[in-house]
Amino acid sequence: MELEKLTTASDFWNNNQSAQAILKKISIHKKWIETHQKLVSDWETINGLMELADIEETSEDAREIKESFKELEKDIAKFEFSSFLSGPDDHRDAILTIHPGAGGTESQDWAEMLFRMYNRWVERKKFTAELIDYQPGDEAGLKSATLKVKGDFAYGFLKAESGVHRLVRISPFDANSRRHTSFVSIHVYPVVEDNIEIELKDEDLRIDTYRASGAGGQHVNKTSSAVRITHIPTGIVVTCQSERSQHKNKDSAFLVLKARLYQLKKEEEAQKMDKYEKTKKKIEWGSQIRSYVFHPYNMVKDHRTEVETSNIQAVMDGDIDRFIEAYISNPNFKEQNIKV
Repeated sequence: MELEKLTTASDFWNNNQSAQAILKKISIHKKWIETHQKLVSDWETINGLMELADIEETSEDAREIKESFKELEKDIAKFEFSSFLSGPDDHRDAILTIHPGAGGTESQDWAEMLFRMYNRWVERKKFTAELIDYQPGDEAGLKSATLKVKGDFAYGFLKAESGVHRLVRISPFDANSRRHTSFVSIHVYPVVEDNIEIELKDEDLRIDTYRASGAGGQHVNKTSSAVRITHIPTGIVVTCQSERSQHKNKDSAFLVLKARLYQLKKEEEAQKMDKYEKTKKKIEWGSQIRSYVFHPYNMVKDHRTEVETSNIQAVMDGDIDRFIEAYISNPNFKEQNIKV
């Protein structure tokens, strides 16, 4: 079954997206100014107390001033780090996709673990995650998942996660309790919602609908609400089945398609710039950016920055900012961020 044809694909995007993008930029700049003003005000307050108060170092007032100063140091460090998120797309929301590698149930289970990790990270950042597509595994885990992450500089943070993530553990699916290595590929794209020129021609699109699979109650398998869009010139295929409405799934699928085409356009432009050729890193099996070792010891290590930790449980609960911040703040990766 095929959806009724769009009047024009471009009409789909020509509503109020530009106005929304401008308002978002204004909001972000306003927060920068307000944060800077607050930091200056807090420093002046603490400095004034230190100058006026003639108190002993062990007194209660002295301890309060020290605590306030420590908090101010943390806030300044956060504000300083935000200066690294100055790329042309860093302020945007992000599309994050998860795809297990070869290995069947083992890799699909690892994909599900990463899916949970990123959702927990979103909660920690007080961002929001919208599930666009989820394909459950045959026995456990997932075959693929797509999330839209909304929040200030969501793409700026998550671009550091693009690449192959490697897991080493004793497999819970192996009756002989042997050690297995699994791979999952993470791709992150900026959400394009303004007037950037991404041409979508009707003749280049094939739109199919089908019955959604997986959990969803009585509605699932009764109506063809899931949507698959194929961009014929590039071969890019996006799917969405998270909503009960076919039209909402279509809207989400177009959002992902435009984000992927925009990323492809950026990559093609980057390939033409010889000065960046040495800094680009391809995303492919065997070139993992991070390893998660559960056996014979506990360690998570980022191979790009050498940042590591033995607290695996915290990492799997979404505590990945140490890896993200080390990658983004490293000047050696500044140009590499052009192609993620």
